[in-house]
Amino acid sequence: METEFKKIALIKGHPIQNYLDETDLIHKIADEIIKIDIENEYQKFYNALNQLATIERRFERKENQLFPFLEKKGWTGPSQNMWSFHDIIRQIFRIIRQNIEDKNFTSAKHNTELAVQNINRLLEVEETVLFPNALQMLSDDDWKIMRKGEDEIGWMLTDAPPKYPKEPEYIHPSQDTEIRTDVVFDKKAAHYDEGYITVEQVNLLFKTLPIDLTYVDENDKVIFYNRGDERVFPRSAGIIGREVRFCHPPKSVDTVLKILEAFRKGEQNEASFWINYKERLIYIRYFAVRDSEKKYKGVIEMSQDITDIKQVDGEKRLLEWK
Repeated sequence: METEFKKIALIKGHPIQNYLDETDLIHKIADEIIKIDIENEYQKFYNALNQLATIERRFERKENQLFPFLEKKGWTGPSQNMWSFHDIIRQIFRIIRQNIEDKNFTSAKHNTELAVQNINRLLEVEETVLFPNALQMLSDDDWKIMRKGEDEIGWMLTDAPPKYPKEPEYIHPSQDTEIRTDVVFDKKAAHYDEGYITVEQVNLLFKTLPIDLTYVDENDKVIFYNRGDERVFPRSAGIIGREVRFCHPPKSVDTVLKILEAFRKGEQNEASFWINYKERLIYIRYFAVRDSEKKYKGVIEMSQDITDIKQVDGEKRLLEWK
C-alpha cells in the first residue's frame, strides 16, 4: 500500500527520489528471489542475489552523503543506529554466499528470506522516519550539494538518475573545487615544505597514489581525502567537515576513538590493522600528525590493497611489462 510520504511530488534526480526509485527496484528483486528454487534454478537465483546485493551502494550513499547532512542539523540517530542495521544485512549476505559455496541450499534459502525481511523493515523505517524527517530538516541547497556527491558512489539503478538541479555540463571531480563546509581552512593551504609544485600537480599526485588517504584534523573533523580512480573504501564530498566518529561503522567507532585519544595524549604515533575485504587483503594504518613542536595536529588514515604486494618474493631487476 502506498504511504502518504510516497505521494509527495519530488523532481527526478532529487536524492530522495533516487532512493524511492531504488526502493521500487528492491521490492521487485526481493519478490522474485523469494520464489526461486535455488537447487533447480541456481543461475537465476545467483543473478538475483548479485542484483539485490547492489543495495550496498544505497547503504554507502546514506552513510557518506545523507547521514553527514543530518548530523550537521543535530540528528545523529541514523548514523548511530541505521548504520548498524546496514551491517547486519551485509553480514547476512556474506552468510548466504558462504551457504552457496558450501552448497547448503536449505540454509541459503532461509537466510535469503531473512535478508529480505530485514531489508523490508529497513525500507519501512526509511519511508516512515528517515526520509520524511530529512525532507523537513534539509534545505534545497543541501539536497543540491548532496546530489553532486552521489555520482562518486553510484546507485542500484541501471541508468544514473538526472542531475539535481539539471546542470548544463559535467564537471570532472578533479575540476570540482567547491567548498562544501563551514570549516575554516588555513590561508597557507597552498604552501609546501620542499620544492615547487602547483595545486593541479598536487591533485594529480594524490589521485595517482595507489593508497586511500584521509586527513582528520586536531578537532576530529575530516578535512581531506584523495580521489583515486580505484578506492578501497568509498568516500564522497559529504564527509568533509564531518566528525570522524560518524565516518565508521558503529562496531568500530570505539577503536577509532581509542586511537585518537592515544595520539592526542602523545602515548602512540601509529596503529595498524589488516582485514579481508571483498576477497582482497587491505592494510589500514593510522599515523599521528604533529607539528615541529610535537603538538598534535590530527590523524592520517591510510588504506591500501596489498593482496598483490604480499605475493612479492625474491628480486625483480628487469622491466617486464605484460
